[in-house]
Amino acid sequence: MQDKFRALKLILVLVIVGIFVWFLVLSPMITFQRNEKIMEDAARRYFELNSDELPTGERVKTLSLSVLFKKSYIKQDFYAPISNKACSVENSWVKVKQENGKYRYYVYLDCGTFTSNVDHKGPVIKLNGKEEMSVNIGEEFTDPGVDSVVDEHDGVMDASNVTVKGEVDTSKVGTYEINYSASDNFNNKSTVTRVVKVVKVLSSVISKELNGETNFKGNPTNNYIRLSNMYFRVLGLDENNNIIMVAEEDAANVSYDKLEKWLDEVYIPHFTKKAQKLLVKTKYCNMAVPENEIDSVSQCTEYTDQRYAYVPSVLDINSTQLDNNNFLKPVTISWTANNKDDKEAYVIRNVFFGNEYGKNYITVNSTYNYGVRPKLVMKGDALVTDGDGTHDNPFVFGETKPAKGGTLLNKRFTGEYITINGFEWRIIETLPDGTTKVISDDTLGTDNERPTTYSNPEKSTIVYDPEDKESYAYFIKNKSSKFIDTKLLIKHEVEIPVYKNEIRYKEETKIKTYKLKVSPPNMFDMFSAQSNTREGKKSHSYWLSNTSNSKDRIAGVISDIGVVLNEPIQKYGMYGIRAVGYVKSDTVITSGKGTNLSPYKLK
Repeated sequence: MQDKFRALKLILVLVIVGIFVWFLVLSPMITFQRNEKIMEDAARRYFELNSDELPTGERVKTLSLSVLFKKSYIKQDFYAPISNKACSVENSWVKVKQENGKYRYYVYLDCGTFTSNVDHKGPVIKLNGKEEMSVNIGEEFTDPGVDSVVDEHDGVMDASNVTVKGEVDTSKVGTYEINYSASDNFNNKSTVTRVVKVVKVLSSVISKELNGETNFKGNPTNNYIRLSNMYFRVLGLDENNNIIMVAEEDAANVSYDKLEKWLDEVYIPHFTKKAQKLLVKTKYCNMAVPENEIDSVSQCTEYTDQRYAYVPSVLDINSTQLDNNNFLKPVTISWTANNKDDKEAYVIRNVFFGNEYGKNYITVNSTYNYGVRPKLVMKGDALVTDGDGTHDNPFVFGETKPAKGGTLLNKRFTGEYITINGFEWRIIETLPDGTTKVISDDTLGTDNERPTTYSNPEKSTIVYDPEDKESYAYFIKNKSSKFIDTKLLIKHEVEIPVYKNEIRYKEETKIKTYKLKVSPPNMFDMFSAQSNTREGKKSHSYWLSNTSNSKDRIAGVISDIGVVLNEPIQKYGMYGIRAVGYVKSDTVITSGKGTNLSPYKLK
């Protein structure tokens, strides 16, 4: 009885194995071979009706499964056995070749895990050089060509039979393709593509523009850069062929002794991550210079530690002077990298007045706030994606791209420009709550009506208080909507710093918080310094939000010539309104490129 049970068990196992073999091996193979036969029969019918297409001599004719479907020689779809995945109609084919006076048909059916056992691979093409190459614009490109062609059935083939298609225009930046094709004796074709990028390497472009000079001089029109939505002027190349550049305008007003701290904590973090990767840490010249030697400095004797940004040295400024022109001399008053001693440092301006008229530099108290015009070094191998280096078409590098219509404003970047009902603003940053902090590019109003206000002249202390009707803050809060459309702005918690005496970065004694739609800029915010002087426009004075407990009427003010006042404010001093606002989180961009020439329009 036990033997019968064992025999029955064995039979059952064999039956189960047989079923698995049938369904997993035999049946799929039979189905696959049947489809191969259908393809061959279809190809024969095709050539019976189109005999003039039959190949002669050693030639091979190929019919793809796609053609047989389209011409209705095959009507049912082919699927890979044991799956619902369709067989490839483009990779599957029937080849016909004349052999010994008769036509022989070869079928290749590609169904993924199931493929026909027939020569279907083209020869392997090996190129000389790399499959991806770069050539600088204007340089000659010579195609390195083909190294070898080897087929697994035909062996080594003559590389001269490779067909080459594609051209490279080195006069235009772009990506070009060169295709190399070869076929074996069974007409299996292979193609290899070489990608050639015609690029503008920034250091090569600048070197050409310098034309043998060590740095730009005077007021050149071909050295403008736009990086992270901020504008720079190229000074020259360093010893590593990297690009030395200086911001086109002051970013803020900070005291000399706080420069490094502000640049590290505020300025550099506002660059996009891609732009930060293009910056190079370096040492910057910052030695002390005696006042009687300031105009003749020609070499540097002391440097900062390695860092990303500083300000131009007197050596930089002296080397860029040409006749009466110097693009490093701003309209505003800006710091140089050099000091006179522990208490005084040098500032630069295109022209000084009064007792300082005719001077290139003057000394000021190093605790005063003046313009920060950052100097940076950028990788020389950065690729220029557009621009010709002019002011209206600066060199750009593709690290930010214009937003498409429908993009949320809070997805955009520091420095981009927007317009609200024709009034231009600039993005400072996007906040965690999704609102976008923006600053008006000029004071509110028009040249026909530009509002100004003063603070209570009877008080010895100027306090920023938007609830006090005699405070300039009250006027800004309640009258701004008369001059700008605030529909896209939202009331937001605004921190107002108050100082014990002098206004100095990170030395406020307390922070007052108000919920406001519009407030004046904080002196230490990005883009809080006078901006419209870069285009030669008339600048306008405006209040800042920084105030002091000092009885000397100390408050933050930018004058009519774009210079911060480091002195008591006159009792009836009238200053304009430059606004900071917070754009709603659901605000959408409709058009524009985010530049000052083509700001984003919003809805």
